[in-house]
Amino acid sequence: MTTTALPIHDYALLDESECSERIAAAKAKLGKRCIVLGHHYQRDEVFKHADVFGDSLKLSREAAQSEAEYIVFCGVHFMAEVADILSRPEQIAILPDMAAGCSMADMANKVKVQQCWDELATVIDVENTVTPVTYINSAADLKAFCGQHDGIVCTSSNAEKILNWSFAKREKVLFFPDQHLGRNTGYRMGIPLEQMVTWDFNKPMGGLSEQQIRNAKIILWKGYCSVHQAFQPEQIDDFKARYPETIVISHPEACFEVCQKSDYIGSTEMILKIVREAAPNTRWLVATELNLVNRLAQECKAQGKHVHFMAPTLSMCSTMFRTDPQHLCWVLENLVAGHVVNQVSVPAEQAAAAKKALDNMLLAS
Repeated sequence: MTTTALPIHDYALLDESECSERIAAAKAKLGKRCIVLGHHYQRDEVFKHADVFGDSLKLSREAAQSEAEYIVFCGVHFMAEVADILSRPEQIAILPDMAAGCSMADMANKVKVQQCWDELATVIDVENTVTPVTYINSAADLKAFCGQHDGIVCTSSNAEKILNWSFAKREKVLFFPDQHLGRNTGYRMGIPLEQMVTWDFNKPMGGLSEQQIRNAKIILWKGYCSVHQAFQPEQIDDFKARYPETIVISHPEACFEVCQKSDYIGSTEMILKIVREAAPNTRWLVATELNLVNRLAQECKAQGKHVHFMAPTLSMCSTMFRTDPQHLCWVLENLVAGHVVNQVSVPAEQAAAAKKALDNMLLAS
């Protein structure tokens, strides 16, 4: 066992084949003491080393139920936070690269959300009329904010159930950080677009009038996913002009106009399920992250299915891409040597409030 942690710079120039061998060797030494989680958007050379694949909530819950002492989350920062919140006290959550964040999550922070809440309070009785709902793609302190205000967390797969739960408690919802998930879900529930207003966090009172706030059913944070922002309705029109038989499936983080032109709207898990179970020789145009679409296309080739990425240019999660084999190897070999590096630990008080919002979600869905 080394006395000091192995430095990351020793790993920077390792080639992929050596990295792969060393990752496998480290995992073998650690055995069941360590579980490696791979989010669907991870690059292939990292994804192949995961013990469990899936979306962020599924991975965190599986890790919490495992025997593992170490949870190595190949994803982004908020995912490792959720893993820490939901795991047992003796488990340690680790993020291979601490710079792996989420641009959407960064669009809503505690200061701006609190300011929004305080400004809304000058117009309406927020504590009795508004349920704060945060997408799971958010920092732990925002989940804690929701827990402190009897709010809730949602995912892309359960957003409708969560909004129904929220409206059963209060008449309005403050939904952050992704406006598109909120708008697409609300519209499918029959809420008119004019009752879903967008709060611009860079403007006083969100750029809204008092009447707009009073009339709103959902107040949408002006946030978005940079990956799903790349998809445009014209891309669907152009593709279907060439292949009229195409079935379009989109993630609800895509804009309203794209989702309106889609045959299916669903989470990453739902996209995988629908396309995998589809009839052979069908053609699909998919609006979600590139690594997931490429793996799905390769998998479906044997069934004669054609799976296409919607955007004409590359659209991958650049922050997710920061997790590379070198960082994963560094983390695992340090664990073998007895050192924990890049631990993600949510402060106890914040974690308790965030867990309340997460528990509300698990009960509601």
